[in-house]
Amino acid sequence: MNTSRTSTASTVKVGPWQSRNYRLQIASAVISALGTAAAPVASAFAILDTGGSGTAVGLVSAAGTVPAVLFFVIGGVVADRLPRHLVIVVANLVSALAQALFALVVLTHTVKLWQLVIFAAVNGLAIAFRMPATEGLLMRSVDRAHASKAFAIFRTGLNGAQVAGAALGGVLVAGFGPGWVLALDAATFLLASVVGVRMQVEGRLRKRAGLVTELREGWTEFTGRRWLWSVVAQFAVVNAVGVGAFAVLGALAADRQFDGARDWGFILSCDAIGMIVGGLLMVRLRPQRLLVSGTSGALLLALPLAAFAAGAPLLVVCAASLLAGIGVEIFSVNWMTTLRQEVPHEKFSRIAAYEALGSFGLTPLGAAAAGPAADRLGLDRTLWFATGAIVAATALVLAVPDVRKMKREPDDDTAGPGGPPGPR
Repeated sequence: MNTSRTSTASTVKVGPWQSRNYRLQIASAVISALGTAAAPVASAFAILDTGGSGTAVGLVSAAGTVPAVLFFVIGGVVADRLPRHLVIVVANLVSALAQALFALVVLTHTVKLWQLVIFAAVNGLAIAFRMPATEGLLMRSVDRAHASKAFAIFRTGLNGAQVAGAALGGVLVAGFGPGWVLALDAATFLLASVVGVRMQVEGRLRKRAGLVTELREGWTEFTGRRWLWSVVAQFAVVNAVGVGAFAVLGALAADRQFDGARDWGFILSCDAIGMIVGGLLMVRLRPQRLLVSGTSGALLLALPLAAFAAGAPLLVVCAASLLAGIGVEIFSVNWMTTLRQEVPHEKFSRIAAYEALGSFGLTPLGAAAAGPAADRLGLDRTLWFATGAIVAATALVLAVPDVRKMKREPDDDTAGPGGPPGPR
């Protein structure tokens, strides 16, 4: 008994945020997020400044999304086979090369649409490998006792970097032009790779099997957990209408009801601030029913849509957007904590890939269908429909027994299904 108390005290003293991999991951994520958040502003204006249309901007954006969705599961297999930090390093180097070439054609005024499509597709392919590896390495770097706090700190740093990067991107594009901002994005990827090289191999590498066998094994693990695929199905709807459609419908509503782009920027800023506030709250909060509290946070994502549909004043819409950002973090931290607790480390990247494919696969469709739906049904009706879809999806998933029963396990059992964190 004394030994157990000593071990627990030692774990609390060390803390997951003091481990080498965890600190380096935060540094790498924050550095790359600063550039990544600025890049969409630079990319859009690089196209528009050369006479491109909104359709061209959409085509380049889609070119970056489609490869990520198609190759998520392959990226999950690779991340479960190889040292995850090296997968992240290579993916960052690929993104650095793609963005550097993008910057080069912009700075030399030789922009062609097919070039931008290729650069965006290469960057999207890198995302497909980087994301499962990043999530898997993060899960391996923290123990169960400190998982919620560690994930909340990680996401708070990430969200803060994204807010700062987006604001910085607008200023730098206006002052120096989009080419130099794209070059800065390439440099942040390169610097993140340097940081990533200093990480350590997390645990013992597993034996490799055939690609199809490993894909099947990951799918079996994914479908064998009812709580897992139920929540993924919920967020397939929530992301399609709460993220994909909101980007279109919110902009339309802000243009019709308020002062256009300026007020739309205020609303999006409130959403970003809400995510930072939510992350700070989750540093301290430790709800016992992980999935009930987490999935219920999705209800807050319906608030901005409902506020727009009801014709609420700008202050109310901004407050609703702030609460939606908080809801995103309530879900994200509880979800990551659940995955850390329930999923074996050696299979996590494959499961994360299936999760990403299911959760975000419908998001581009939601964005594409939002405009035509608003034209056909009317903006208010479409907004109310999106609100109802989020509420209905959340109610259905809360009716699943496995979701309601999922509880946080005691902190003194830090091993988790994948064994103790860190090198073995």
